[in-house]
Amino acid sequence: MARIGFIGTGEIAAAMVRGLAGQGHEILVSERNAEMAARLAVEVAGVSVASNEAVVAGSDTVFLCLLARVAETVLPGLPFREDQAVISVMVDVPLARLKALCAPATEIAITIPLPPIATGGCPLPVYPASPALQALFGSRNMVFPVRDETALNAHFGATALCSPLLEQMLTTATWLAGFTGDADQAEKYVSSVIRGYLPERPESGMLAEALRNLSTEGGLNATLRTAMAPANADLSKGLDGFRARLGLDRGEA
Repeated sequence: MARIGFIGTGEIAAAMVRGLAGQGHEILVSERNAEMAARLAVEVAGVSVASNEAVVAGSDTVFLCLLARVAETVLPGLPFREDQAVISVMVDVPLARLKALCAPATEIAITIPLPPIATGGCPLPVYPASPALQALFGSRNMVFPVRDETALNAHFGATALCSPLLEQMLTTATWLAGFTGDADQAEKYVSSVIRGYLPERPESGMLAEALRNLSTEGGLNATLRTAMAPANADLSKGLDGFRARLGLDRGEA
């Protein structure tokens, strides 16, 4: 059993709390999002709502789930301890700044949880390696340390693919529904088609293999991919647009 605290109680924090349910942990969630915090206290055994100060004081591992601008006002003055593990899920707050904001704590790491962490199977890149993150989430999720902060920040950029990809799936479902008259079924069909090409456990080379299997010359998949080829350049351009914000052009972020 561990004592775990969450500063900031938005959707990602809630997903992480749900991912810890049933394991006997004592979990403190901050009252910043009062409605979500109250819901978690009812839904998940062992969850209590507390002030930011009480969350930090009563936890051995503290997760920081704030917006960067909010962190700058909330974190200073909180009673962090040298023996605590601190794990940030915040974009735009580099490790050097976290060390200053969370002193005297020294075991500080950054990771990128996504909503599937609530049920398991979420990839968790982390820098630097975090024994606390591995202990809490490693049994049900793929935790993998990356080589430096720049590499971690690039993973933040890669997660941005989710929105445009989902938008393309929704566009396809809407197009399909125009012929079937059943929007619900069309959305389920498109989602199932995409899911069917991805194995339950990620494997090296699986994307290239799936693409090869869908590359029959003159086939519908190959034809549509050719028509959408310009979008690949737009995607690369959009990802490169994160370089300055994420510090990807520097030796380290």
